[in-house]
Amino acid sequence: MAEMTVELVAVERRLWSGSATLVSAQTTEGEIGVMPGHEPVLGQLVEGGVVAITTADGERIVAAVHGGFLSVTAKSVTILAESAELAEDIDVEAARAVLQESGDDLEAIAVAKGRVRAVERA
Repeated sequence: MAEMTVELVAVERRLWSGSATLVSAQTTEGEIGVMPGHEPVLGQLVEGGVVAITTADGERIVAAVHGGFLSVTAKSVTILAESAELAEDIDVEAARAVLQESGDDLEAIAVAKGRVRAVERA
């Protein structure tokens, strides 16, 4: 099966890199699925979105991402997020508490919603 190189990077660190067969991400233009050989594209990630990666070994990596960009070439995908967390590292109860207590803080609400969605999709 064809593979591509994928890097998931946040401002503070690289979360994951390796070979994958599929990447899906939520962009401002809608959800995009990328497989090896995809046409080059640059997409803006939504605030509080989710990225899912199917590795070459069949493992599923899911992350909550907040803002940033997705860059696609025929052989690689680079996800550059303002902030990102792997689903396995998310405290979903804390994220749900933020949703109930955040009031008018739209950015906190978006981040918390992305965290909850990432855990649900993992």
